[in-house]
Amino acid sequence: QAQLAESGGGLVQAGGSLRLSCAASLRTFSTYTMAWFRQAPGKEREFVAVIRWSGITTYADSVKGRFSISRDNAKKTMSLQMNSLKSEDTAVYYCAAGESVSTGTMTREVSYDNWGQGTQVTVSS
Repeated sequence: QAQLAESGGGLVQAGGSLRLSCAASLRTFSTYTMAWFRQAPGKEREFVAVIRWSGITTYADSVKGRFSISRDNAKKTMSLQMNSLKSEDTAVYYCAAGESVSTGTMTREVSYDNWGQGTQVTVSS
């Protein structure tokens, strides 16, 4: 599997902003669907946002309007701009990548075979 590395996590006050980044070793990064998932303490990992190779994006309802996902194919990186953070956004955020991901399954963990180790985001209230 390819190597993915998240960065940018940290502690921020509610209402603040944070930007996460994911660096990928994927040789053909531009053809991959890239996504962010998160896992809060005691909860299952959940979908956050996804950006397809075409640039089309989809967000979880809980973050829609607050988070923005983007990618830089030349640098093989993906970012998640998080604004108006809430305490419930506290979680470990994971970067994921997958090839040939259908639009109908792009919010599912099973669609991705490359994962980062995660970066902690803590929002204080």
